Amino acid sequence: MNIADKLEILADAAKYDVACTSSGVDRGARRGQLGNALAAGCCHSFTPDGRCISLLKVLMTNVCVYDCAYCVNRASNDVARVAFTPRELADLTISFYRRNYIEGLFVSSGVLKSPDYTTELLIETLRILRDEYGFRGYIHAKAVPGTSPELIDRLGRLADRMSVNLELPSQKSLALLCPQKRKQQLLAPMRQIRDSMAEDADMRALMRKSTTYYSQNRPAKRKRAFVPAGQSTQMIIGATPENDFQILNLSAALYRTLSLKRVFFSAYLPVTSDERLPASGAVELDREHRLYQADWLMRFYKFDVSEIIDEENPYLDPQLDPKANWAVNHLEHFPVEVNTAPLEMLLRVPGIGPRGARLIVKARRTCCLHEPELCKLGIAYKRARFFITCNGKYAGAGMPLTPGALRAQLAAPIDGGKHGRRAAKQCQGQLCLFDPLEGQDLRRNRIEEAHERGAHHDEQRAGARDTHARSAKAGVGDALGTSQKAGVSGALAIAQKTSISSSSPRSLPEKSALASQADGLFGWQHAIDKQKVCA
Repeated sequence: MNIADKLEILADAAKYDVACTSSGVDRGARRGQLGNALAAGCCHSFTPDGRCISLLKVLMTNVCVYDCAYCVNRASNDVARVAFTPRELADLTISFYRRNYIEGLFVSSGVLKSPDYTTELLIETLRILRDEYGFRGYIHAKAVPGTSPELIDRLGRLADRMSVNLELPSQKSLALLCPQKRKQQLLAPMRQIRDSMAEDADMRALMRKSTTYYSQNRPAKRKRAFVPAGQSTQMIIGATPENDFQILNLSAALYRTLSLKRVFFSAYLPVTSDERLPASGAVELDREHRLYQADWLMRFYKFDVSEIIDEENPYLDPQLDPKANWAVNHLEHFPVEVNTAPLEMLLRVPGIGPRGARLIVKARRTCCLHEPELCKLGIAYKRARFFITCNGKYAGAGMPLTPGALRAQLAAPIDGGKHGRRAAKQCQGQLCLFDPLEGQDLRRNRIEEAHERGAHHDEQRAGARDTHARSAKAGVGDALGTSQKAGVSGALAIAQKTSISSSSPRSLPEKSALASQADGLFGWQHAIDKQKVCA
């Protein structure tokens, strides 16, 4: 099987792993090596200068010895099985990077033979990228549960971020749907990654301290930092009966005890048939969205999980986002005065985010804030006005400060926009290199419109040439009646010269049509051509 077929299968199989995370590491370019990494770089996101940062999401192999009920690559599932060699995947990554298709790599894998054997393949791939190609870009690697600590350490020295999928929110659900996996297999590598990151950070802090003597020996080459961008995990939502209260408490415990950077929630997709799985084919995207909002409150808004949800109401409100729900249920804290309220209280006002709260604290040192100033600071004033006062004046005039009235104003269905999986109420997976793109259709339409405009322009110019030729002949006739023969011959020469120069219009270059197809929908073919790899 050629590389193109392998890439089509393994890139499609990787779409169920969530990787929309920041790189979390700054690494500049270095002479003789390739690439860099920015802390703001994310998968499927945008940097401040407008560049779209994307990762090549791919599996090392979809061969797996495990038979997890929810997984499309489960051992009992009848799918085509392929695997990259470390050299193939490394060459493919560099080819895509040099053509500016990607700015990093997200690599996961099924379990081929054993966790240690699979991890050795991942390590060899990353070693080729880092050592042979000198690749300094962002790499996110999935750690395979059950891998020996020595291999986890080697993999962590080559990757920028690592993650171990927790998969399911409880040990009981894990035993039901993944009988070959154990809780300890999942938590042991997560603890090792946490401890190794802390040890590496302490060691580097000691090395940065200045000394009062000069060493006679040249210091040894510093080791690569261990997972400088931290670790994350992923949980499947909706495949098992756990409620939001259990899921958010588990997330809070992971942040508190394992120092995770991010917990991802993935709505269960019915990709396989199994009697242990839910019979309903509905994808709980709205629930996933609310869980992410609650997760954001814990990470950036200084909310405790007990403030967001409780055991008596174990599910998040589908009509009201968690922050607004807390504000409506705790009206004793509102309204707050934006010109004097502390930062912690501003963060709890619906419509004011961390950046907006910091800007308010900074701006009110020089002026008194009212509605125009708040709008200029980027505050969602239509939501915030019900919970604030500006210089003693209640901003939500005409609206009673009661839970029922505020809930009626703030409750709204989740707006997923006009594109993407949430608008269609179903998960369509990640964008594949082999899918027909809407952008290609729009591009093709623009090319056709440009050709039509060019043909119309040619017709206009042809009409202008005819008009000019007739006027030139009329001018020659007048000259015959009023001028001498020599003048007539000069006018004829000028008219002929004008006619000849107008009869040869400037044609559109033929190469423009070829250039539009040179690196469009089929541009990936050049990247995976064996004869052009790393050319």
